[in-house]
Amino acid sequence: MAVQFSEETQQKVDKIIARYPEDKKQSALIPLLHVAQAEFGGWLDTPHLDYVAEVLNILPVEVYEVASFYSMFNLNPVGKFVLEVCQTGPCMLRGSDKIIEHIKTKLNIEAGGTSADGLFTLKPAECLGACGYAPMMQLGKTYRENLTIEKVDELIEELKKLA
Repeated sequence: MAVQFSEETQQKVDKIIARYPEDKKQSALIPLLHVAQAEFGGWLDTPHLDYVAEVLNILPVEVYEVASFYSMFNLNPVGKFVLEVCQTGPCMLRGSDKIIEHIKTKLNIEAGGTSADGLFTLKPAECLGACGYAPMMQLGKTYRENLTIEKVDELIEELKKLA
């Protein structure tokens, strides 16, 4: 069966597209990528991206360019919990490189990889805009700030209990 939004999601998509003039509906691309990622299991593969292009009547390459540019879109399967650790200057100066290495060792994964149990994906990120609270990570829609190895270990154990 071809990729398709559920009826409920299609209604949401129609409302999003209706926000824009008919000749500018491609402006709905980023919101639709968010909707598609939520609808299709937390990540977007080529058929999903092609489907979004079809819905917006734009070229697939236009969708690929946007989806591959922004770190909030996952182009590979991810774990239940995505640990996006900032790896830019201020966070690195405060030890995010050590946090990333600790997570890699603790979960036996590489950057961009997912743990064997499917729970965790480590995703180094570019600036997340919380430099004053470095080192930090984004977990879903929340920030975890002023990280230490101990805080990371506590967080991982907390998340394992939620799984």
